[in-house]
Amino acid sequence: MLIFTLSTLVAFSQQRENEKNEVRVLARPHSTQKIMLRWGATTPMSFRKLAKYGYNLKRYTISISEQTLSKPIEKDLGVFKPAEPQKWIDIIEKNNNAAIMAQSLFGESFNVEGVGPLQGIINMSQEQEQRFTWALYVADQDFEVAKLAGLGFEDLQVKSTEKYVYKVFSLVPKEEMKIKDGGVFVGLQDYQELPKPLDLAAIFDDERVMLNWNYAIHKNEFNSYFIERSEDGKTFNQLNKLPYTTLNSGGRVDTKRIYYTDSIQNNKTYYYRVKGRTPFGELSPPSEVISGKGLKVLPYVPKISSKKVVNNNKSVVLEWEFLEEGLDFITGFELNKSNKANDSYSTVVKDISKNTRKIQYNKLDATNYFTITAIGKEGNSRTSYPVLVQPVDSIPPVKPIGLEGKVDSLGVVTLQWKKNSEPDMLGYRVFKGNNAKEEFSQITVSPHIATTFYDSVSVKSLNNKVYYKIVAVDKRYNMSKYSDVLVLKKPDFIPPAPPVITSYNVEKETVDLTWANSQSNDMAKHEVYRRVRDSIQWNLIATLPKDTLHIEYTNWKDTNVEGSTAYQYLIKAVDESNLSSTNTKHTTIEVPRFNLIKGIKGLNSYVDKTNGFIELFWKTVNKEAIVEIMIYKGKQDEKKSLLKNVLPTTNRIVDEDIKPNNIYNYIFRPVFVDGSLGEIKKIEVKY
Repeated sequence: MLIFTLSTLVAFSQQRENEKNEVRVLARPHSTQKIMLRWGATTPMSFRKLAKYGYNLKRYTISISEQTLSKPIEKDLGVFKPAEPQKWIDIIEKNNNAAIMAQSLFGESFNVEGVGPLQGIINMSQEQEQRFTWALYVADQDFEVAKLAGLGFEDLQVKSTEKYVYKVFSLVPKEEMKIKDGGVFVGLQDYQELPKPLDLAAIFDDERVMLNWNYAIHKNEFNSYFIERSEDGKTFNQLNKLPYTTLNSGGRVDTKRIYYTDSIQNNKTYYYRVKGRTPFGELSPPSEVISGKGLKVLPYVPKISSKKVVNNNKSVVLEWEFLEEGLDFITGFELNKSNKANDSYSTVVKDISKNTRKIQYNKLDATNYFTITAIGKEGNSRTSYPVLVQPVDSIPPVKPIGLEGKVDSLGVVTLQWKKNSEPDMLGYRVFKGNNAKEEFSQITVSPHIATTFYDSVSVKSLNNKVYYKIVAVDKRYNMSKYSDVLVLKKPDFIPPAPPVITSYNVEKETVDLTWANSQSNDMAKHEVYRRVRDSIQWNLIATLPKDTLHIEYTNWKDTNVEGSTAYQYLIKAVDESNLSSTNTKHTTIEVPRFNLIKGIKGLNSYVDKTNGFIELFWKTVNKEAIVEIMIYKGKQDEKKSLLKNVLPTTNRIVDEDIKPNNIYNYIFRPVFVDGSLGEIKKIEVKY
């Protein structure tokens, strides 16, 4: 009997000790406007309970004409349990799968006969495990049996414009066992034609052929296969009556391929193809056809016994052995060569006499693998084990040239260089550094064959450049000199560090600023911004290019300032990618008034010796801006003292505190509303 490793519905028989009690559901739309459903339990105990109490199948209409319903439409499709035992009587006489299912469900003891080499495996399991495994196996192999066992259903009342959720609920009382319900989301529009099995291959041998194909690709669609053979390439006959699965592969362990062996006649062409079978009994289109002939195996094999490199490492002399009694079975020999032991070999010398045991080959590469093939008279042949020949080579390739590259905005690096012309080139090694002075590290695991190489760098790191160099490597692993270093600038997304104003000095009509320069190594310039205090707009007033940035501090003078004004200064650093520093801290500097404002004009005097007084008179300028006028008095060459303060509306005073034969000096100084002092006016009066 042929067994599948249980099912594409669920891997019921694998690692069940870790599985929960639940129902799993499989669905497939059909081209005849129906939806086929299969379900099953995940553990032997839950399978027995569900066979007793049954399953409840419900359908929920989720969407109509691609419009999701606010409330799904529920329809109860019924309760499903195995049919009564008497309904199985007529069927089991004609259907072995039905007999196994009935025995699994109703038999007092479970003993499957006729299973051949698998009998021992089945008998090692407990009876409950056997019932569970065989029941689900035959349900997978026979959809009609599955429906009779309450494990399948065909929904004929479906529409192509609707999509459904089918849910299968356990009817086992929860106090006996909690079994999780299962479901599937499907609609008729999900229908797809079955694929054909892929990658069919064949190895033809003496009176037999081994077929193998990739089952892993379609393991969710097919649970078994049928193999077909033809002798004319047109009419195919099915070889296996029962479905063929992975357990029929003769013990071969391969997670992707399944194997089948067929007996054939030698020297006759046979054609093969396979069809996949679904758990719903559908057959797929056939695979591609593969053909070939069985050939009698040549019983004698040549053996290379000697190899000697000659002619200044340009040639090799090979000798081989072959039993004399085998000469009647062959027509001659062929010499084969490859650059890798397990690679495909090409024939480099044909039609070697069957009496020859020695040959010289003159086109050596750096690494050579040779085999000798004995050509059989019946079209068969046998090949020796390979031998390695490596001529001495200590000359390295020339230094690679033309290394260039670029870095895109995502940090992907593309390197290109000119190809070396040496015939024994193996590839290139690529080295990378983040600093021109550090030791470069190799970033290729093995020699890179192409002359284009892709790498990636972080665009958010602080170093803004990356460095590359390469070496050429030949097949004897001789390495060339390093190429010239390639320096690539990374995309710059990190603004430079901001400069910091460290001190300032205000002199007449000049603000002298000093700041610590930005320490970013890709600096291009510094920009000086200024605004009047409390204004919004910053104005760029100076740009200092890169050649002034080699020092730690920069001193710069702003000579375009006005007195009695408060200025705010901001210094920004700009790098080579035109990114500006994000500093917002500014420095406020008060610039005093440079020129005193005039407040008095026309100052003059009148001396009256008869009445003994001096009269001073003047005119006031900007009376609204002046608070008062301070008047100082003193004799010539003596200290002056405050005589009096007068209002800006006053324009004359009389001084009677005088003495004859003296020279008096008067000083007038206006005081403005903002507290500043105006321009001094002096007058000298002789009395």
